[in-house]
Amino acid sequence: MTDRNTRTFQGGPIDFVDRLANSEMFSALFSDGMALVEETAAYLDGDGRVESKSLPRAASLAYATESMRLTTRLMQMASWLLLQRAVNEGEMSSEQAGSEKNKVRLSTLSSSQGGPGWDELPAQLRDLIDRSVRLQERIVHLDRMIYEAKDRAPMPVPGENPVAAQLSVLTAAFGQNRPS
Repeated sequence: MTDRNTRTFQGGPIDFVDRLANSEMFSALFSDGMALVEETAAYLDGDGRVESKSLPRAASLAYATESMRLTTRLMQMASWLLLQRAVNEGEMSSEQAGSEKNKVRLSTLSSSQGGPGWDELPAQLRDLIDRSVRLQERIVHLDRMIYEAKDRAPMPVPGENPVAAQLSVLTAAFGQNRPS
């Protein structure tokens, strides 16, 4: 497939979107995502559990809500990252991943930062939420680059000049005698 993200090099197309998805950037994104999942799980099962018990009522409700949103957001992002890694490693076709990807909700998982009780939440929880939102934005951006590019109608591969091709057809049809 060729589009604005694909260039021809030595006779074959190079898909920059696929290369990006298989790049060091994706590897770093994958590592960051999985590390954040582990860090969040450790916090929520450890210090977060202890800190939540001493919160006032509004903050306690905000903690419960935000920790559930955070966990859901991270699980959705981890699912997307694992799907993309499966494609990168040849374990799944991009079509299969695209079908499975439709079950992953990346853009609907928000946080009510600044809502009632937000300022009373433990700093570490707020930091994890902020980092997860930034990671979510990076993943949504990459997802759009990968899957919207694949959905676009292909453009012709650069090569022969279409005007020159038409002139050749006209020359063949009418001969080389052109009026002066």
